[in-house]
Amino acid sequence: MFDKPVFVQSGDTLIEGITGIEDALEFLYSWPKDRHGVIYETALRACQRAFDSGYPLSAAHEAFCGFAKSARIYEDVSTASLWTIPGNRGQGGGLSA
Repeated sequence: MFDKPVFVQSGDTLIEGITGIEDALEFLYSWPKDRHGVIYETALRACQRAFDSGYPLSAAHEAFCGFAKSARIYEDVSTASLWTIPGNRGQGGGLSA
């Protein structure tokens, strides 16, 4: 498991959380062949090495993040979404002005 998930856009609107090496490899294996490149190959090798041996998980995480950013599918979800903010549910919403 990664220390923190990597969120990527999958399809037109779906955001997918990649939580570990197996998720990353599954995502990379399904990536269209006509969109493979050097950064994709680097991420794939890093994830395969982390899965097969003692290659650092953090290095595979960084390689996958680099791939996602270069492919422009990386989603920064570090800011809280409205649905995650605790509030007065059932009383007109959770945010006040």
